[in-house]
Amino acid sequence: MTKKTIFPVSRVHEPLRVDVEIQNGQVVEATVGATLFRGFENMMIGRDPRDAALFTQRICGICSTAHAISAALALQQAFGVLPTPNGQHLINMIFAGDIIQNHIRHFYLLVIYDYVKGPNMPPYSPRREGDYRLPQKLNEELITHTKEGMLKAMRAHEMLAIFGAKIPMQQTILVTGVTEQATADRISAYASILHELMEWVEKVYLYDVAVLADYYKDYYTIGSSKGNMISYGMFPQPITGRREYASGVMLAKGEVQALDINKISEDIKYSWYQGDTMQRPQEGTTIPDRNKADAYSWVKAPRYAGQAFEGGPLARAWLSGKYQRGTGVMDRIITRAQETLKICQLAEEWLAQLSPGGPTHTPYTSVMQGEGIGLTDAMRGGLGHWLRIKDGKIDHYQIITPTTWTFSTRDNQGQRGPVEEALLGTPVANTEDLVEVGRVIRSFDPCFTCAVHMIDAPEIPTMII
Repeated sequence: MTKKTIFPVSRVHEPLRVDVEIQNGQVVEATVGATLFRGFENMMIGRDPRDAALFTQRICGICSTAHAISAALALQQAFGVLPTPNGQHLINMIFAGDIIQNHIRHFYLLVIYDYVKGPNMPPYSPRREGDYRLPQKLNEELITHTKEGMLKAMRAHEMLAIFGAKIPMQQTILVTGVTEQATADRISAYASILHELMEWVEKVYLYDVAVLADYYKDYYTIGSSKGNMISYGMFPQPITGRREYASGVMLAKGEVQALDINKISEDIKYSWYQGDTMQRPQEGTTIPDRNKADAYSWVKAPRYAGQAFEGGPLARAWLSGKYQRGTGVMDRIITRAQETLKICQLAEEWLAQLSPGGPTHTPYTSVMQGEGIGLTDAMRGGLGHWLRIKDGKIDHYQIITPTTWTFSTRDNQGQRGPVEEALLGTPVANTEDLVEVGRVIRSFDPCFTCAVHMIDAPEIPTMII
């Protein structure tokens, strides 16, 4: 048996350590651990609750808008207010821009180099020596598209900034809407970039994904999860609150069930936090204990009804019935691309429903006492903010991010998280390379600035993939 430590894993968002055991050419054991701690939940205590939407965005520069929205949703519940119709459409449009840029950037910056060979020069080299299968002409075509992809991701950020003022960390989302106005010139500017992106996604992004899927068919089964899928839903409609992506859960690819937020909890037995019992986020704590015995990650272990679940585009596709082919690496890549087009189409609908010059937010008053839960799906899966207000200040704040769900540690029952489970059985051609392991990990689009909120880098023999 061969044991390997991969640290850091390259082309993912922030420090990730993976330990695998390989026997007879495949992974037979895996643990994934995050090495970054920042303590944002603790930083929120004692602050004005109205700071939440701006402050929590600093958790992550790649998906900051999602945190603003979760915080705003929690405050809407605590304050007893709702956004204006224009305000809700603009929140959705800002969020759409951020998701579009993330999905494009994920494929063309983080994923594609697992499958295509760049020129033999930095930053494309040195590279892992894996089984690159594309014919030279197709390989060169997709490499050309990687440069286009980064420009299109930038354009999606520019589109977001039309109503969000800046990115990362947009500045305009409030509890009851958005500070920017839906003027005719802004609507026109957003529409122009959106149509450019939609055409490119249809003609290039989906084509490139189809090419990879054709040459890497075995990755439909490699990296498969159990099929436990969860979604909080995404993009509420004005007034009704009905979400364009409905919430739900699915156990082992079975029937879709209604989401019950009271069944969400976090296990911390193998996480570097004080305690070893299951905690509900309404009462959970984030007290660091780096010397905790048997712990191996700053990530906690979220569970729904005691089970580990995967979120993200693949989960949303399964739950909606739009895609149910499988739960492997290629399925995640395909559904992320398909979702990018769908969100472009939704943004086009919201544009048409805007009332130019109409109110985009209403005045609101903070409360002295209150509680709120803000749940939304984000780029990688379900994001939740749980807060309590006492004497006009935040008294309790807990966040469960998408990467916490998918890259969770084992729990007190020994149950693996989705990524640890998906790595089992991964074929490995060369134990000094492990490109196959990297493909599985990156298909989940991990973001550890979100998942763990000090960096500790012990001197251990490691490799980079």
